[in-house]
Amino acid sequence: MIVSGKARLAGVLGWPVSHSRSPRLHGFWLEKLGIDGAYLPLAVAPENLESVICALPRMGFAGANVTVPHKEAVMRLVDRLDPLAARIGAVNTLVVGEDGALEGRNTDSYGFFQNLRQGCPGWVPSSGPAAVIGAGGAARAVVAALADAGVPEIRLANRSRERAEALAADLGGPVRVVEWAERADMLENCALLVNTTTLGMTGQSNLDLDLSALPQTALVNDIVYVPLETDLLARARARGNQVVDGLGMLLHQAVPGFAAWFGRRPEVTEELRSFVLSS
Repeated sequence: MIVSGKARLAGVLGWPVSHSRSPRLHGFWLEKLGIDGAYLPLAVAPENLESVICALPRMGFAGANVTVPHKEAVMRLVDRLDPLAARIGAVNTLVVGEDGALEGRNTDSYGFFQNLRQGCPGWVPSSGPAAVIGAGGAARAVVAALADAGVPEIRLANRSRERAEALAADLGGPVRVVEWAERADMLENCALLVNTTTLGMTGQSNLDLDLSALPQTALVNDIVYVPLETDLLARARARGNQVVDGLGMLLHQAVPGFAAWFGRRPEVTEELRSFVLSS
């Protein structure tokens, strides 16, 4: 489609940013909805982040996504910080307000939860404990989403117990830290298992986790989406568990930002999934 001089602008800030699928994702919605707008990849080195952030409103941008390694650093550069972003400790979405002020938000929790709802409509947060592997930035968004949804107990295992304890202390709620060596045992009577680490991603080793104690009725989710079916998901599916891949989290987390920047709320469809995967 043709972009006019009145086009609304947004983009994604990262270093590097060439691997990001966000331009393809938002470009699909812009084309589909016939919106006069553009979404650009913005490669920003860490030493240039502050100057670029300050320039966004002056250049007419409606906002931007933020990806690695800037999600934490950008928190000190915004004018307003959404309470959820402050709680999680990371910003992935910037929105320029009508007053020109820059607001930092986090939509990863939303994306994670909506992905589970779409991938497994029958899953109910109150149905039982959740086991979460990892304690990084993604884990913080996942744990926040699960706690807010009413999951009765969240069992958290991470190689560094200290990092897991810090997450539990920061987020509060029904989080119980489990020793890494006991991660397989914590799966007993769980209704949900989530891998938030990069283990299983292309180029990484697989997640070493014995699933024997996991009920076959439990839902298994891996936030990794390259490959779409990780070793964890393949093993879970083979033993009868329902699984949800990680691509939907990427797609759903983009919805609130697009709506804020371009004024239309897009849909996450199978057509969109196929289009993003074909890149």
